[in-house]
Amino acid sequence: MSAYAPLDVPASGKLPFTDYSRWRLRISDNGDHTWHYLHTNEECTAWPQTDCDKYWLGLPLDLPPLPKPTNALEAARNGYRYFQHLQTEDGHWPGEYGGPMFLIPGLVIGSYVTGMPFKLEERLEMIRYLFNHTNEDGGWGIHVEGSSTVFGTALNYCAMRILGVKPDHPVAVKARACLHKFGGALGVPSWGKFWLSILNVYDWEGNHMIPAELWLLPDWIPVHPHRWWIHTRNVYIPMGYLYGVRFKMEETELVLALREELYTQNYYSIDWPAQRSYVHEVDLYTPHSLVLEGVYKIIDTYENCAFPPLRRAAVRRAYELVVLEDENTDCQDLGPVNKMMNQIVRMHADGRDSEAYKKHYERRHDFMWVGAEGMMMCGTNGSQLWDIGFTAQALIETGLGQEEEFRDSVVRILKWLDNCQIRENPKHFQSAYRHQTKGAWPFSTKTQGYTVSDCTGEGLKAVLYIQEHVKNAPKLISEERLCNAVDVLLSLQNPDGGFASYELIRAPLFLEYLNPAEVFGNIMTEFNYPECTTSVITALSIFRKHNPKYRANDIQRTVTKAVDFLHKAQKPEGPWFGSWGICFTYATQFALESLSLVGETYENSPYARRACDFLISKQRADGGWGESYKSCEVLHWVEHEQTQVVQTCWAAMALMYAQYPHPEPIERAVQLVMSRQRPDGSWPQEAIEGVFNKNVAISYPNFKFEFTIWMLGRAHRYLKELKGRKAA
Repeated sequence: MSAYAPLDVPASGKLPFTDYSRWRLRISDNGDHTWHYLHTNEECTAWPQTDCDKYWLGLPLDLPPLPKPTNALEAARNGYRYFQHLQTEDGHWPGEYGGPMFLIPGLVIGSYVTGMPFKLEERLEMIRYLFNHTNEDGGWGIHVEGSSTVFGTALNYCAMRILGVKPDHPVAVKARACLHKFGGALGVPSWGKFWLSILNVYDWEGNHMIPAELWLLPDWIPVHPHRWWIHTRNVYIPMGYLYGVRFKMEETELVLALREELYTQNYYSIDWPAQRSYVHEVDLYTPHSLVLEGVYKIIDTYENCAFPPLRRAAVRRAYELVVLEDENTDCQDLGPVNKMMNQIVRMHADGRDSEAYKKHYERRHDFMWVGAEGMMMCGTNGSQLWDIGFTAQALIETGLGQEEEFRDSVVRILKWLDNCQIRENPKHFQSAYRHQTKGAWPFSTKTQGYTVSDCTGEGLKAVLYIQEHVKNAPKLISEERLCNAVDVLLSLQNPDGGFASYELIRAPLFLEYLNPAEVFGNIMTEFNYPECTTSVITALSIFRKHNPKYRANDIQRTVTKAVDFLHKAQKPEGPWFGSWGICFTYATQFALESLSLVGETYENSPYARRACDFLISKQRADGGWGESYKSCEVLHWVEHEQTQVVQTCWAAMALMYAQYPHPEPIERAVQLVMSRQRPDGSWPQEAIEGVFNKNVAISYPNFKFEFTIWMLGRAHRYLKELKGRKAA
């Protein structure tokens, strides 16, 4: 494949491998992001770089220093003056959503085996990104801050070699040595075994059976895959197809070379069936349960005598579900993992001349993001709605949104929120096992189009804040559409009062004993999350202030049950566990915001008081807070090596929501955040902010603007009021 010919690249990724002045970010009408490289000076002149382009590429914006702030509100204003430069013409804030290190391999392997090329500039910058995220020992972890694993090292080594890095390159030599210290790629977790089998460098006999036949079971069966967590089922649908047909790459020169490079023994001497349950200890976050091993014995035995007509029917059913997912999302799909697997399925079933193949080629680019360290594969097609929702609330709660200087920016935010709301159910609704989407807001864009409970809550809050609190703001989103959003939220409450992420909990919790992925936690079924529950409480509480008559009894009943769930979910020592951000500071902020809206504060609520006391106990001598992503893995507080601005903002916001009566901790937090603000109003990037499935950290780099501006502006007002009350 000439498109993947070997390349001569520098020994280090410290400097760009391409001319960064030639990259441009294009935004679609729905907010989809794609990066483009311009080759001529004429093209560059006709399409100049924006401040947004330059910022994410790590190029200087050359903005003048702003007046030194004398108080927290002025610091917040300076922060938004900077952040406004990163807002696109359509009103939202693009941003990278990287961090997981198993995504580029899926992109690269999926493209290689389907014959989809990359542009040279894309290959070079993906190589550079991999170079820049090797660990000291030469390997890669499951995410950019994680220690080296077999999963990260084996897959990224393959990706690097496919992209054109020669085996004698210093980075390749060091990575191979790291992998061999782990005993080679044999102990890679199941998702790694799958990708390597697709690449034809791991034998399919080394995989436990992936039964597409489960999709032929009656829907009412408790373990039917339509009841699994949405990301898991959407990944195992194409997995089942590709396992069922034993798809594998043809034996190219590179494939044959990788068979030699990945292992410490002769590839053709390996006892592949013996590797099925073998996972190296460095990767083993969720070991196989005895129940799962028992199930594997049954289905592996079945595989030895699988009934061909049944297998063909199962593969056909998996293909049908892949098509439904592609058509519901215009081939963008739920996320990058199932998107690349679906791409292979569609190439295999429909051919390289099909419209589906062409659309998948186009949609790959929605996930490919160029940053200062190279080109990555993002965790979704962005976090557009999530970021704009927080920004809108920050502007209104600080009062900055009412200032004339920012009026145009606020109106553009509202226009984007208007465009992003999903106005209909999916094309294939019940047949694709989807939850209703009419009235919802997604995590990223309406093209991807999945309902998310907390995104709908934050989107609804943002619209209400702007339309109700900004003088002369246009009423772009009608009362009917606001009510549609409320209907979605009400439809998502589980019997115990909590809210999960994408849909209702459909499966019994014992299904977690069948978690086959080893490297993730809590992936088999939906779970109730404090963050999702609190977003719904706050959204419904704010909505009924402006519309007290619409479904008043339903809203009251929902909020009451949700608050009861939140009380029960609180940890004995005081915080709430966060599943989508790091970690106790993140979830506790949301919890105390929602409790404040139902009248629970430090003064009158033991829940709020216990949470505040916990946070105060974790404040550092410098006035800030710092929590490691390790908290998410081990389920208890782990200190970060450094104080973190974003977590300091979360903790201070939590105290203010709870009406904490002592100003000193909040004042110290304000001073810490202000001390790290640059003269141009920005803040530097610190540690990674997000997480999913307990073990994978993911980036939310816009948080360092959204929550700093929000906290500083609120603190200015809160501390003033607090001192006024004390003086009185």
